[in-house]
Amino acid sequence: MLLPFIFLILLAGGAVLAAQSSINGRLGAKTGVIESAWLTFIMGAVLTFLLMFFFEPAHDATLFSVPKWQLTGALFGVVYMLAIVFAVPRVGTAAATVAVISGQLLMSLLIDHFGWLDNAVRPLDGSRYLAMALLIGAIGLIYLSHQQRHRRMVNQPG
Repeated sequence: MLLPFIFLILLAGGAVLAAQSSINGRLGAKTGVIESAWLTFIMGAVLTFLLMFFFEPAHDATLFSVPKWQLTGALFGVVYMLAIVFAVPRVGTAAATVAVISGQLLMSLLIDHFGWLDNAVRPLDGSRYLAMALLIGAIGLIYLSHQQRHRRMVNQPG
């Protein structure tokens, strides 16, 4: 019974991420990409500090005692944030989100298949190959839609 709840949480997380991408994209277009990303990280740092301080139980390891390669995950959040704030005003929320999800899916399938980053091995099968193909198709269709809209705007008398 826990599995459906977990997927609902993930679905909500994805919805919030798409809204965040759109909001940060607009903010970044007005204030700058780095400023928008900075605000996100400052707000995130304050909120997670408060959550950690009041609700996080004690753990055996600390940030100072874990393998150092595990700390690099924080850098990837910065890459994501800068990329999304830069891309959304230029290609739209849907195209940016589908591209991000596709990149996440492709990398996660490789991580699962090879067991990279200390994860369990989950080999590729037919349904996973189909998922990759469908996402690549989605990226292609959204890209074509974006190109057609751009051509209509350029050819429209102003």
